[in-house]
Amino acid sequence: MVLTKDGSVYIKIVYWGMAGSGKTTILETLYKITKESKKDIEPVEDLKKIEKASGATLYFDRGLFQSTKQKKIFYRVFTVAGQSSYSPLRSQIYQGTDAIILVVDSQTKYLENNVESLMELKNISKDKLIKEIPLIIMLNKQDLEDTIDVQDYELVLEKEKLWYDPQHELYNWNPMIYGTCALYEKEKNIYRSFYECARRTVLYQIYGDGKAPTEGDFSDKGSIDKI
Repeated sequence: MVLTKDGSVYIKIVYWGMAGSGKTTILETLYKITKESKKDIEPVEDLKKIEKASGATLYFDRGLFQSTKQKKIFYRVFTVAGQSSYSPLRSQIYQGTDAIILVVDSQTKYLENNVESLMELKNISKDKLIKEIPLIIMLNKQDLEDTIDVQDYELVLEKEKLWYDPQHELYNWNPMIYGTCALYEKEKNIYRSFYECARRTVLYQIYGDGKAPTEGDFSDKGSIDKI
C-alpha cells in the first residue's frame, strides 16, 4: 500500500496464473462491469495492455480503479504474463503487492500447470501468502466441460499448506474460491471476487497492520472504502 502526500491511498492487486488462464479477459470484463454499472469502484483510465499479435500478454496488463465512495482510494490492478520465460518479470511485478487473485484454468487437463504456477507464487511470496498477502482463487472457465470444482482445489491448497483447519488462527482467512467465467457475455463472479479481495486487503491494513488479523469476527466488517 502506498500513501501519497495528498492523502491518496494506492492498493496493488495482482492477477496471477498460468498462460491462457484468462487473466487479461478477466481484467477487461472487470473494466466493462465497473464502467457500465454502478459499483463501489470505477475505472479512472483505459486499460494498458502490452500483448503479442496472438493476443497473449507480452509483459503485463494494468488498470487503475478508484473507490466511488472514498475518492482518495485507488486500486492499481496488474496481470502477469503466464509463460515460463517471463518468470523474472513476474517476480518484479509482484514487488509491492498488497493482494493476489490467483486465476486457475479449471480444465482438468491443466491441473499440473496450475499447480506449478501456484508453487512459483509461493516461492516468490516467501511464505507471506494469507499471513500478510490476502489470497483469492478464481476457478476460471467454468463454462467449459471437464473442470475441477471448489473441493478439488481445496485439496491442492491443503497439500501446499495454504489451507488452515478450524482450530488455526488463520482459518477465517482461508482463500475464498470462486467458480468464474471471464467472458463478458457469460461473466460469473468477476466483480464479486475482486470486491472480496479488496475487502480483505482493507481489513489486513486496518485491523492487522498489514497482516491477517487474528482476533475478532470480520465476516461482515470492512468495506473497500474504509481506509
